[in-house]
Amino acid sequence: MIRKLLKMWILLRPTHWLILIALCVLTCAGYWLLWSEIRLERAFKPLSKLGESLSPDQHASSSTDDFDYEEHLVVLYNRVPKTGSTSFVNIAYDLCKLNKFHVLHINVTANMHVLSLPNQIQFVRNVSRWNEMKPALYHGHMAFLEFSKFQIAHKPIYINLVRKPLDRLVSYYYFLRFGDNYRPNLVRKKAGNKITFDECVVQKQPDCDPKNMWLQIPFFCGHAAECWEPGSSWALEQAKRNLVNEYFLVGVTEQMYEFVDLLERSLPRIFHGFREHYHNSNKSHLRVTSSKLPPSESTIKAIQKTKIWQMENDLYEFALTQFEFNKKKLMQPDNKHVQKFMYEKIRPK
Repeated sequence: MIRKLLKMWILLRPTHWLILIALCVLTCAGYWLLWSEIRLERAFKPLSKLGESLSPDQHASSSTDDFDYEEHLVVLYNRVPKTGSTSFVNIAYDLCKLNKFHVLHINVTANMHVLSLPNQIQFVRNVSRWNEMKPALYHGHMAFLEFSKFQIAHKPIYINLVRKPLDRLVSYYYFLRFGDNYRPNLVRKKAGNKITFDECVVQKQPDCDPKNMWLQIPFFCGHAAECWEPGSSWALEQAKRNLVNEYFLVGVTEQMYEFVDLLERSLPRIFHGFREHYHNSNKSHLRVTSSKLPPSESTIKAIQKTKIWQMENDLYEFALTQFEFNKKKLMQPDNKHVQKFMYEKIRPK
């Protein structure tokens, strides 16, 4: 039998040899592909199987269809000092139980406005995963913190208020000396110092140094070192970018009611009833400085010549323009009806 096979192999023509070799190669390739498919099937689970292996919390977070935006709403108000923030926050404390949301004050050691790296990570994770506290309004005197660099899928909604820079500085100057009507018996650190703001400017004392106005820019700029360099053009541009791209709404102190109105219309899950409460309660003008003298014309002109005032005022005017734009777009051109939108021309039917 073996001899007969050998004779057949010898008698085969070259074309027969080529056909036989090709059949062997195809057979081997088929076995290799089949084995590869089996290995891939073992290595990767189908998506349906993978979903079954997740815990309920993991499954909910992995599916955007199941994400409840209303009940997971987190608003972060990194409030700039002396911009009317106390009045706004106290409305939230009055209505949080009724509206079923939580209010949390961010209290940083020594009132520091910038968090250390370990605290940044912990804070971001707390805000994102502390589901028992949602919906929530977080507030505190803290610089803007970008959540996306911490691999957070659902970032909080940022809001804030700005104020005319010289008005804010003058208010803070007298606040440190005379306090306000919010805590009338609390002795402030400059109590007893009766030097007016005008006199302070003439004497060039540190309390009225224009560098003290450098606060709204770094609050919007963030945690970068350059943000806190007074007079930094980079910080101003970064603050503007963040204001437009990262903040849901930035209002101005001089139009607090309109700020509250826009928030209630846009995010009623938390801000329902804020407009009426602000208008009718005694919480609309908290923290009025007990004694404050407006600066003279000469003082105003001197301050307005400084680079710091010009840059801070640039940010304020920029924020005011954005706020006026948002107010205008709220209404239809007739100024009588709220703007609406709808979906139409949907194909295929």
